[in-house]
Amino acid sequence: MLEPVEHLAKDGFEVDLVAPNKQGRVETDKIIRLLRPNTMLVSVMHANNETGVIQPIGELAEGLAHHPAWLHVDAAQTFGKLVPELRHHRIDLISASGHKIYGPKGVGVLVVRHRGKQKVPLLPLTYGGGQEHGLRPGTLPVPLIVGLGKAAELGAQHHAAREKQCRAFREKFLQSISVLQPKIHGEESQVLPHTVNASFPGLSAEEAMLRLKDVAAVSNGSACTSASYQSSHVLKAMHLAKEEIIGAIRFSWSHLTPEPDWKLLAEKLRG
Repeated sequence: MLEPVEHLAKDGFEVDLVAPNKQGRVETDKIIRLLRPNTMLVSVMHANNETGVIQPIGELAEGLAHHPAWLHVDAAQTFGKLVPELRHHRIDLISASGHKIYGPKGVGVLVVRHRGKQKVPLLPLTYGGGQEHGLRPGTLPVPLIVGLGKAAELGAQHHAAREKQCRAFREKFLQSISVLQPKIHGEESQVLPHTVNASFPGLSAEEAMLRLKDVAAVSNGSACTSASYQSSHVLKAMHLAKEEIIGAIRFSWSHLTPEPDWKLLAEKLRG
């Protein structure tokens, strides 16, 4: 979300970035206080891809009840998973990716809700055809669209069962690493059931990944910044200690992930 915002700023828009607290949550009051009569858009990432921290979308939607700003939610991590939260009537725009809900890669969706006769003032990124009401010129990738639609349908039907399975996996994982006294980044009640970001005392992320290479595939950042060896801007924004940022590892799974050897995983991390 940061780079499109930077582009808007270069085009003359006034942009306010709201920093999260140490638990990675953006407090709704901070956003509401920044609203001006001419604020056009509030854009928020529903859940962070590195930490799994969930933002208070419902609170924010209620706080915007009497303000005309459009509300956009980046739901790449939550679409088809945190279903009830995304059904709030005050959310105007939802963006999501197909592969995040076990659909095909290369397709995404922008869900747009009209306020009566008032339409969100969207402009096309490219020009040359009338498809999608002039917003997306070009031949539509029908197989990808069908796959995304089916994945969304299955997500809506089975999200509760999938979440239950991911929580059971999480409990076993947290229990297996508890002896190592990890620092979990993000409050347990406010994170996705399938993501854990943790640091282990005296262990760097690079060393941890080497130790686990034959046990589990883990990450020291997000997939979209995997070519960069810079410290995570997400963890920096949370004002974590330098050693915690250097040692931070992201563990994530789905309802389809087979359980690893928990005892071996803990032994490898212990060294």
